[in-house]
Amino acid sequence: MTQPPEITYSDELLADGTVHRRYSDGRSEWRSRGGDGRIHWRDDRGDSGTDERLGRDLVKRVHADGRVGYGRDIGYGRTVWGQGRYVLVNRSSFPGRVGVVLGALGLGAGIAAAHYAPEFLSADDEEELRRRAAEHARSGGDGGSGGDGGFDDGGFDDGDDRDDHRPDDGFDADGFGSAGDGADGGDPVDDGWDGDDFG
Repeated sequence: MTQPPEITYSDELLADGTVHRRYSDGRSEWRSRGGDGRIHWRDDRGDSGTDERLGRDLVKRVHADGRVGYGRDIGYGRTVWGQGRYVLVNRSSFPGRVGVVLGALGLGAGIAAAHYAPEFLSADDEEELRRRAAEHARSGGDGGSGGDGGFDDGGFDDGDDRDDHRPDDGFDADGFGSAGDGADGGDPVDDGWDGDDFG
């Protein structure tokens, strides 16, 4: 199986609370968190839109022109977009020696079809993922303890055949850490960027 191309990025928190994201393919993007928890973005090529977390590991990207795409967070700062079109890798997550060690372990390799995001979700599927995530947050989340905090998707099938229980890697259930991204039971609109908001 051919591995999808990898595009790395790094985030810089700006004084106004927004984030400047720089991609290895030369693109730049400016990101801010809206009151609804979505990430609003615009890039240097005239595109704009929103990113929204759907459930535990899916991200929905809506472009201003109406195009929609889905990505799946597969942990360690990696998000597979589309049906393996490319993998975004957050170089901000593991700077320095840790990043070198993780790279040496081959964490960028081994992307399987099971990691792919769905090509399409119905409005009902998306709403069900939002409802379950809100229910999980109301029940106290996982408090940043790692793992999935006992989150039960109630049998909802998003096409992910991977084991539902992640190892305790020191991250919240969403793999993003606990700095105000909403997955830690904290306020999802506190603008506490964690360096990997919606890869």
